[in-house]
Amino acid sequence: VQLQASGGGLVEPGGSLRLSCAASGSIFSINEMGWYRQAPGKERELVAVVSRGGDTNYADAVKGRFTISRDSAKNMLYLQMNSLKPEDTAVYSCNADIQTFTGGSVHPEYDYWGQGTLVTVSS
Repeated sequence: VQLQASGGGLVEPGGSLRLSCAASGSIFSINEMGWYRQAPGKERELVAVVSRGGDTNYADAVKGRFTISRDSAKNMLYLQMNSLKPEDTAVYSCNADIQTFTGGSVHPEYDYWGQGTLVTVSS
């Protein structure tokens, strides 16, 4: 299984970006998916998560500005980021709890991480 994140870049304060994360491989089912970020010199923190049923949860710092969504049919995860601030600058990584199907068997859920994509908010 691979998680491939994309969409990062340089944006001015107040601008918008949309991150995408594609899950691929021998996927049987995907439970919770989420975005995390790690700023320079800081620990990784939760940005937002979405359940298989579509329930969402956001960090207080991004509520009202970011929107997480998923396309379960395509195994895709998205993060729409609006009204970006310099303090949003970080490497953003996607995460998913995935059951795989290999060798005729469904395997227990495992926590997968994608590589990060850098978001820089600066004028």
